[in-house]
Amino acid sequence: MKIYTIIAGVNGVGKSSLSGVLKSTRADLGCIIDPDRIAAQNSNNALAGKIAVKKIRQLLSDGVSFTQETTLSGGFIKKTVKAAHENGYFIRLFYIGLNSSEESVKRIKNRVQKGGHNIPSSDVLRRFSKRFADLKAVLVYCQEGYFYDNENGFLQVGEYRNGEFIPTTTEIPEWYNELQGYF
Repeated sequence: MKIYTIIAGVNGVGKSSLSGVLKSTRADLGCIIDPDRIAAQNSNNALAGKIAVKKIRQLLSDGVSFTQETTLSGGFIKKTVKAAHENGYFIRLFYIGLNSSEESVKRIKNRVQKGGHNIPSSDVLRRFSKRFADLKAVLVYCQEGYFYDNENGFLQVGEYRNGEFIPTTTEIPEWYNELQGYF
């Protein structure tokens, strides 16, 4: 079975960290496309995006299972999900949330202090404000979804199956309640 795995959330929520956790516990992620890692290897964020797009298009064309880390913003992710759906991929989503854009910005600043890449705060704030609209555009193509809160380590707070959100804990964060209300 061809599997397209999406690891999503706004900048600074911990997509790469969750990707590492999943990679150590799952054998079905296929090729992992991490734009941050590509940028670090090429010292060029603009080039990283182009490399990631080219690689994703090739994987879709070849019918290979793959995983993509994404903020869900922009048109390319929506086109990719639709193409994967049309090409018979099983699509699943791992979404990471935080309660505030300020926490995302703080985490990015911390990452930069440790030598990581920066994302302008204006981009983070814009993506945070439309995160649920972006998620809604993608989730309709997903056969399953898993939702994690990362305020203090990854806590799975819900699942999405058959068009329904199913809480998986009694410790429901504010953003997850807000998300359910959006749908």
